Amino acid sequence: MPTHNPSFTVNDDVEVPDPASDEVWTVGAVILNRDGQAFAQKRSPDRRLFPDTWDIVGGHVEAGETVLEALAREVEEETGWRLTHVRRFLGTTTWMGDDGVGLRHEADYLVEVDGDLDHPTLEWSKHSAYDWFNPDNLARLKENRSPGEFLIHDLIARAIEDRPDKS
Repeated sequence: MPTHNPSFTVNDDVEVPDPASDEVWTVGAVILNRDGQAFAQKRSPDRRLFPDTWDIVGGHVEAGETVLEALAREVEEETGWRLTHVRRFLGTTTWMGDDGVGLRHEADYLVEVDGDLDHPTLEWSKHSAYDWFNPDNLARLKENRSPGEFLIHDLIARAIEDRPDKS
C-alpha cells in the first residue's frame, strides 16, 4: 500500500534519503507520458551550470524541506504540473558543479504528474526548450555534453527501459 502524502502518494519501497544539515542535496524527476516517453527540458545557454544541455525537472532541496517536498515543489515550479505519485527511486548521484557550491547529492525519482502534458509551463528564463524522449531520439540528450557527462541520458534511458507499465 503506498504511503499517502496530502498531495501525492509514494510507493512503499521508495527510498527517501534524509540529508544531513551540512550536505547540499538536489532532486530530479523523470516524468513519463502515456506513451512511455520521458520529459526533458533544455537549460538556457546563459545558465552557469550545464548551459544549453538537456535536463530532467529538478533543483535544490531548500532548508526545512524534505527531499519529496522539494521534488513536488520543483515539478510544479518548472512545469506547472502537480506531482501525484512517486513510483520509484532511481538512485543517488554525487556531483560537483563549477559554481563554488561544492559537492551535491542528487536523489532521482520516476514520478507521475497531473496536468496538461502537451503544454508545460516552463520557466523560460531558465529553459529554452522541452521535448519528450524515447529510444529513437535519446542520443539528443548527449548534446553539448562531454563523454562521461551522460547522467541525464543514462537516467532517462534506464527509466524508459524499466518503466513499470512496460508490456
